[in-house]
Amino acid sequence: MIFYNNCFNSIERISVFFVRRTRKNLDKRSVNKKIEFSRPVEMGDWRTIFVTGGAGYIGSHCIVELLECGYDVVAIDNFANSVTETDGESAALKRVEQITGKKVTFYNCDLLDREKLETVFNQHKIDCVIHFAAIKAVGESMQVPLHYYRNNIIGAINLLEVMKAAGCFQLVFSSSCTVYGEPTELPITEEHETGNITNVYGRTKYFIEEMLKDISRAEKSWNIVSLRYFNPVGAHRSGLIGEDPTKPFTNLMPYIAQVALRHKPELIIFGGDYPTDDGTGVRDYIHVMDLAAGHVAALNALHKQHLRLKIYNLGTGNGVTVLQLIKTFEKASGTTVPYVIKERREGDIVSMYANTDLAKKELGWTAKYTVEQMCQDFWRWQTMNPYGYRTSIKNGTTEHLNNTS
Repeated sequence: MIFYNNCFNSIERISVFFVRRTRKNLDKRSVNKKIEFSRPVEMGDWRTIFVTGGAGYIGSHCIVELLECGYDVVAIDNFANSVTETDGESAALKRVEQITGKKVTFYNCDLLDREKLETVFNQHKIDCVIHFAAIKAVGESMQVPLHYYRNNIIGAINLLEVMKAAGCFQLVFSSSCTVYGEPTELPITEEHETGNITNVYGRTKYFIEEMLKDISRAEKSWNIVSLRYFNPVGAHRSGLIGEDPTKPFTNLMPYIAQVALRHKPELIIFGGDYPTDDGTGVRDYIHVMDLAAGHVAALNALHKQHLRLKIYNLGTGNGVTVLQLIKTFEKASGTTVPYVIKERREGDIVSMYANTDLAKKELGWTAKYTVEQMCQDFWRWQTMNPYGYRTSIKNGTTEHLNNTS
């Protein structure tokens, strides 16, 4: 947000007169001193960012980017989608500290626990919130819809109310391309119709976006960016952090990697007769570190000006089929990935990829990583951590890492 010097910002004649009068009284020591009037003055520097879902896949990578950009981070998570160690701490965030050499202030906190959320929030002077926390398995959301509505929507309401009470109105919301439903045109712009959604998870993102529109209209203090991102993949180049699903695989690349490691016998592809180059579905895969950079770009935009509410796509703009991704992964890993093709699943979308011109124009952000680099980085993470943040999985039980150094 930009503020102007109240003394002279509107009357140029007074500013000039003042400069002339002042110059007469300057001694030789101050002749070369630069005097500026009517100059935009930026808001004080932001220091502390509050990250919900900070122990998760995207949250942990974003925190690396935030720390490396000089921000302090306060993170919360309830470990619904992430791995906790035996001491109750976050395995991913310990490694984030190892990567950056900086401390993350972490609390085990559920957004549904309003009282604890208030306590944590009020212990810090929060400048902006990045809201990742959500449960996100599409198939599961159709089986237990009330669980998804309660967790994602009521959790978001609690967060917004706590923010408002604390006088913090700056928010970056983690939305999703699922709000578009089946696209009517490609690539998808931010103006594409939303709401025609086939799953409960996507509807929770859509409902939260609609809620953000309502509060930004009703209360001018809110300053919000909603990021609709496409298919995050990859891992940090160090190989120390990456995607470690705590539930059966719902994302393609972790499934591919587990087959490549021979932890799974084969990959199942649903649908081989789509109207695409090779008959398999098309998605826009984006490196998780590009996504992290997009959140920092959104943060910078909120810091510079009062946007009320802006929405941006984050993707590469390139559609990649399932078979193309498999072949690229095989090349990057030097392995083979056996697969079988089965019938389409009801509700699956044929093709989705983004138009990201608006993010490039207004945020100065563009994706930099190639699909090859996404595969290489994820394979590095998987080979260094074949069981993710756990040492092994035996008879359905998990053995946790106690030391990440």
